[in-house]
Amino acid sequence: MNLNTRVVPFALATVLAAGLSATLTPSAQAREETGASAAVTDAYYLRFDKGTVTDSRLELVKRVPGRDKVIKRWKAGSGQVTNECAVGRGWLPDADARHPYAVQWHRKNFDGIINGFVIKLSDKVCKNGRTKRTELFIHSEMKPNGRQGTIESEKWTDRNPNDYFSNGCIKLNPRDIKDLFSRLDRTGWPKKLYVVR
Repeated sequence: MNLNTRVVPFALATVLAAGLSATLTPSAQAREETGASAAVTDAYYLRFDKGTVTDSRLELVKRVPGRDKVIKRWKAGSGQVTNECAVGRGWLPDADARHPYAVQWHRKNFDGIINGFVIKLSDKVCKNGRTKRTELFIHSEMKPNGRQGTIESEKWTDRNPNDYFSNGCIKLNPRDIKDLFSRLDRTGWPKKLYVVR
């Protein structure tokens, strides 16, 4: 690999870290991180069950004959308001069986506006048919190394329901997102996320 082929993926990762959405392919660094994990699989999928913006559930589901089996369920938040078309504030737009989110990539050391354990979801046009929601992730509040920091965006208190507020992503407790990664590294990473309520 020559220097030019290393610089281009690094530049893409730098742009993404600045808050821009990578909509086509993950950076080379993200591919390397993913490559160390279990393979992508159709045997499992993620499902986000909307309750409220600070009290919903993210589920890991296994496809089985008959009714699919929920393997694990975690408390999650999404957005600050229930208007899915409110860019940067609304909760995650719905995604049914015909139009699920693609799970594009995952990282354990992401360094950007959000940090640490991060899963990138595909863009989605909200229910008005015009507004496109971008920069959608599953994440938490932590430093890039996965530890707790001192600033608000890197510090989870467990006493404040506002920790579950996000700018439209799915947000988990740091302990829970690490558990999710651990399970998916063992079972295989799903390709899809569905949203229900």
